[in-house]
Amino acid sequence: MITIKSKSQIQKLKDAGKIVAETHQLLKEAIKEGISTYELDKMAEKYIRSCNATPSFKGYGGFTGSICASLNSVVVHGIPSKETILKNGDIISIDIGAYYNGYHGDSAKTHGVGNISVKDEELIAVTRQSFYEGLKKAYVGNRLSDISNAVQSYAERNGFSVIRDYVGHGVGEKLHEEPQVPNYGKPGRGPRLQEGMVIAVEPMIATGTWKVKVLSDGWTAITLDNKNAAHYEHTLAITSGEPELLTIL
Repeated sequence: MITIKSKSQIQKLKDAGKIVAETHQLLKEAIKEGISTYELDKMAEKYIRSCNATPSFKGYGGFTGSICASLNSVVVHGIPSKETILKNGDIISIDIGAYYNGYHGDSAKTHGVGNISVKDEELIAVTRQSFYEGLKKAYVGNRLSDISNAVQSYAERNGFSVIRDYVGHGVGEKLHEEPQVPNYGKPGRGPRLQEGMVIAVEPMIATGTWKVKVLSDGWTAITLDNKNAAHYEHTLAITSGEPELLTIL
């Protein structure tokens, strides 16, 4: 069931989202050659807890990290590790969730490490813009799949593919709520968007195939052809006017 949030609930979601945004800023400044994803994870957890919040992902379904740190061909759910050291030319997707005052914030961004290839720069830029193309459809009266179609159309028009095994979702008192928000599909389908709906739109875009496989740890999802992928996500509220991003500063 899709829950419609009141203005006070949306403010609480925004408060949680601000902590997520601040944590992203902290990690962006720390991402450099030689740092481990474990160190980034500990940095994020320390900051989130300093805000009297808790990391949404830690312990979720048995996940051991406070953040998801997904390197290069890892699409999502990369487990932070002391052994995973960032190198020049890598790209890393950081997904962060924070639970504060009864509500979750959820957002993801992809960063380059040092000097990255032109293709990876384009991948990151197209992934980010595909989110904003979807955002243009996040208005009362549109259908949910209007967002999905806008994401897919932009990514594919620019020569990239859209991951289909993982989707966006509603956000609220639970990290994952209804509805599911795919990044692909025909327009004009799914529930109508209503004021008070809160969703995480999160394009996961690949350089090669959209097909993925999950490694033996049960979490790490990589592209089947081992080509790079990027991830961009914000939690947003449907309003009577412009959609409101809840995970920005």
